Amino acid sequence: MLIGALVLINAATAAAAGCVFDKCPETELSGGAVTTEYSGGAVAEVIGAGAAEVVDYVWRLLDPCVLSDERLGSCSGIDYQACPADPGRAVRYLTVQQRPVVRPDGTAVIPVPGGAQPGDLLGDWVDVRTGCIDITALNPPPSPAEVFSYFERLPLPQLTAEHAPPGDGLSGLPVVFWTDSPTTQTFTIDIRGFTVIIAAEAQQYTWHTGDPAAPTLTSTEPGGPYPDQAAEHLYRSGTYTASLTVTWGATFTVDGSAPADVPGTTTTEGPPVTFGVVEASAVLTNPYD
Repeated sequence: MLIGALVLINAATAAAAGCVFDKCPETELSGGAVTTEYSGGAVAEVIGAGAAEVVDYVWRLLDPCVLSDERLGSCSGIDYQACPADPGRAVRYLTVQQRPVVRPDGTAVIPVPGGAQPGDLLGDWVDVRTGCIDITALNPPPSPAEVFSYFERLPLPQLTAEHAPPGDGLSGLPVVFWTDSPTTQTFTIDIRGFTVIIAAEAQQYTWHTGDPAAPTLTSTEPGGPYPDQAAEHLYRSGTYTASLTVTWGATFTVDGSAPADVPGTTTTEGPPVTFGVVEASAVLTNPYD
């Protein structure tokens, strides 16, 4: 089985620094994104903040590497820690921060400057703790539909149509088709911090004959050289261009979960192959010459 890779690595960059509370930009990597900050009211519930703390502070969860980048200009090894794998749950190594906020009655846990309104942020962000936090409520595991959106964009192989005879065919004798290109491939990708393994497999082969009289043939097997061909076709004399369209299905796992079907298929188009078909003529000869 060939191994391909479309890996989105959880790496914080300088572009992720300087995030504000309301919205932190995501780090764009190869068509996907890794979230480096979680903020908003749901964070307080996830970290188990008490009722008074919910009123007194706003909360956020931040990738420790982003913090180090903001404060020191770089990350270090201690900013990355592995958390226990729990299929179906999202557990990430994050820093919990709090920041005072003006209460609805205009007071706060620190002095309120003149002109401040309820909901305004005061002071600086303060680290509360850093560790493995279950953020499933903020970042649920990828759904089958989300996995399918990645599956459609994977660099699946384009299978080549092989044919025999390898040169010119003969009218009245079938040209046989098969493919010996790889028909399975596995990809490991990162979707929002989840390790997703997609195992793709060719499910159907559509052979384009190049003959308007019978433009397509289908099979569920790649076949092989005669007599194990996947398809065959009788041609009249002429020049033809054949190709192969492959329909791919797949299964996937998320952080070591049980395999599940990807809900949909995708196709790849193989390169065209041009060949001639000639008509044989009978020639009488004298066997005694």
